[in-house]
Amino acid sequence: MDLRQKYQAAYDELESTVRKRAEKRRYPAMGYTSNLDLLCDFKTERLNELLEEHTPKARLDQMKAAEIIRTMQDLLETMVYYCSNGIGGEVDVENVELIKETFDFSYGMGGTAVQAALALNSVGCPSVVHLTDDSKEVCDILNTPQVYTVSQDGRLVHTDEIRQTNEQEPHFIIQFKKGDKICLGAQEMVIPCSNRLIITKITVNEFVPFSKPYFRWIEQNASLVSSNVLSSFNALLNPELLKERLNFTKEHVAAYRVGNPEGIVFFEDAHFHSIDVKKLCLETIGASVDILSMNEEELNHTLNHMYQEGVDVEDIISCVEGAKSIRRMFGVRKGVVIHTKDYSMYVGEPLKADIERGLIYGNLLATAKANNGWYGTKEQVKEVLEFGFGDRGMKNYQTVRESKYAEETVLVPSKYMDKPKFTIGLGDSFVGGVQMCF
Repeated sequence: MDLRQKYQAAYDELESTVRKRAEKRRYPAMGYTSNLDLLCDFKTERLNELLEEHTPKARLDQMKAAEIIRTMQDLLETMVYYCSNGIGGEVDVENVELIKETFDFSYGMGGTAVQAALALNSVGCPSVVHLTDDSKEVCDILNTPQVYTVSQDGRLVHTDEIRQTNEQEPHFIIQFKKGDKICLGAQEMVIPCSNRLIITKITVNEFVPFSKPYFRWIEQNASLVSSNVLSSFNALLNPELLKERLNFTKEHVAAYRVGNPEGIVFFEDAHFHSIDVKKLCLETIGASVDILSMNEEELNHTLNHMYQEGVDVEDIISCVEGAKSIRRMFGVRKGVVIHTKDYSMYVGEPLKADIERGLIYGNLLATAKANNGWYGTKEQVKEVLEFGFGDRGMKNYQTVRESKYAEETVLVPSKYMDKPKFTIGLGDSFVGGVQMCF
């Protein structure tokens, strides 16, 4: 089959795949953090007005991102920096009211695991989530037919049965679009790439309180847990607390494997608030996971900035070799997944699961979210089939097929969107889709 036929076949079997998973009670377990996203109604016209009002004599090309946003100038310069470079990132904010007063916003869901679960729910696939921010607003969004969590008395429940125990954590999401213009006086900058900036008020996820009933349920029902997703250690800044969480997770993974030797342990990497914390995380947990997954920016940051191993993310063979380096460096058991807006790929040992099908489902769910602004239904996923493949994804596909790494690499070009309506949670939706192959 050619690529278009493979995508069509994956969609044609989607309904039977999720039905069988629901009937057999096969759940991916999705950990570990949740938070309330405040989706800002961001327009460059509003940014330009604020720049003229608060920084009329500033130079756009000299603006830098603040380490912590405390003032209006910090906010504006940080936004200009990320927008003008077309890069995504995360910055802490001290004064939440500053942003609330500056932009209109609506509620959304934050956290890799819970966003992945909502993406699965939209196509009818069940999962179990671990909550940290368990506020009413978060639980209301998650209260859907196929998202489950574990109550304090150890029952599998929907989130309408959860009562808040932890402080709410708000994340403000600034989404910017390729081609929009930032102006200040005679100065003009064009945004080179659609992306998002996350402005975070860290509360509960600085500590990632673990729900022991959640872990106990997985260990006692391991045969029902098709994959065990680990993520969201990135805001933990206390090394001793992080070590405690990681060591607990390693013991949990070992217990899960006793109950389900075929289960996949899947670790999704993230933007970390500290290089030292990220190193500790990867070096501690890497050898316990079957698959380590990351996006293109994280691949670049890990190899070029943290370990000076060197990778050229514009060269697909360099990316394959980078994935192999990451697997070797951290002792990953099976392989590494790299996901981008143009393609996704797996590099590593053959799996019993159809990882190509998993990558296709991941691409479909991510693109459906980009196209619609929310988690794609089956009908909205079907619309994605009509999209073409991007030039970069197809070029990389052909290059890998003809390379010496063809036997150990599975690459799937994405259905391409030049100007997505939505850029937040796309990687998380991808992670959700991949779980359907395990």
